[in-house]
Amino acid sequence: MKRRHFLSLGTAVLAAPALPSVTAYAAPPSELLPGRAQIVTQIRRVADQWIATHPQSGDNGWARATFFSGLMAAYRLTNDRRYLDYTRSWAERHSYGIREGVATRHADNHNAIQVYLDLNELEPSANKLTAATETIGRMVAGSKVDDWWWDDALHMAMPPFARLGRLGRLRNDPAYWAKLHQLYRDTKIRRGLYVASSGLWYRDDRFLPGKIVSPNGKPVLWSRGNGWVAAAHVKTLKALPANQQNVVEYRSTLAQLVSALRPIQRSDGFWNVNLGDPQHLPGPETSGTAFFAYATAYAVKTGLVPSLNHLPVAARAWNGMVQTAVHPDGFLGYVQKVGDRPESSQPVNYESTADFGVGAFLLAGAELASLAG
Repeated sequence: MKRRHFLSLGTAVLAAPALPSVTAYAAPPSELLPGRAQIVTQIRRVADQWIATHPQSGDNGWARATFFSGLMAAYRLTNDRRYLDYTRSWAERHSYGIREGVATRHADNHNAIQVYLDLNELEPSANKLTAATETIGRMVAGSKVDDWWWDDALHMAMPPFARLGRLGRLRNDPAYWAKLHQLYRDTKIRRGLYVASSGLWYRDDRFLPGKIVSPNGKPVLWSRGNGWVAAAHVKTLKALPANQQNVVEYRSTLAQLVSALRPIQRSDGFWNVNLGDPQHLPGPETSGTAFFAYATAYAVKTGLVPSLNHLPVAARAWNGMVQTAVHPDGFLGYVQKVGDRPESSQPVNYESTADFGVGAFLLAGAELASLAG
């Protein structure tokens, strides 16, 4: 209906339109990041439960090393000496060695180096890194660059190359970083595991277009595989100097991956085991979700993605894990155990756990605590 103009004493008076009521947006509780003390409480519950039920610290393979990487993040956050002592005893039990020996080129065997480096930073000792520098040095000295044929390898081995490059003969030895980038590009580009249109990654070449698909004919983009990729980029960026020439690519790739995760997050805060098909074995899964929370928190903190859009994503993931996966005694459930695709280690349920999932949860909590007020 048209407004009427009323004339009075030669002055036009407009009937004032009604103003819409303004209601401030109130974020639901699931989108609110808990305070730092609350996050630390959950970290302690989960870490303490694992340690209490695992008096034997375990082998120095990739899975247990991922747990200890998370435990060291918990130590740096809490300064709880028990976490440091438990980690040190594990490393000493294995003499700071490399699984399968220093001649190995398998990325899984290099994952423990991350923890050895953490310990060496706190308590420097030449023997802590003897095996680590030899095994990575052998790869740097050679010409082979096709070792990382699966995307998990990026998490296991990228951070050691990045960090050892800062400990080279010249300090900031570019040879380590050049080799790192060659190996990375082989995985990402030559093998085609990176999906440029979305920013997500295939686990390995068995899942490339025209190969393995979901029962619904959709792509298989494994959640934890993408979680390994996300964590690899975070840890590598934390290690490299800001002006290192490949940092721009690593930052851009991480930002694209984190952005791709936002629209496919479940309403309960988790991500499904297949990011490419929400109907393919749907349900909460903790290990991928924890790595995504870790990467999203880092991306928010460093300005790679807008906080307004992405902090709620990280908060939903954390709150979802705490409410759904963390048992009253600190046991962490809904972790998909060892595998390489959505069908692996099914069913995933409240009683499913694994050391690397606990490590991912601790990494996520430590990173989120740095954002929490």
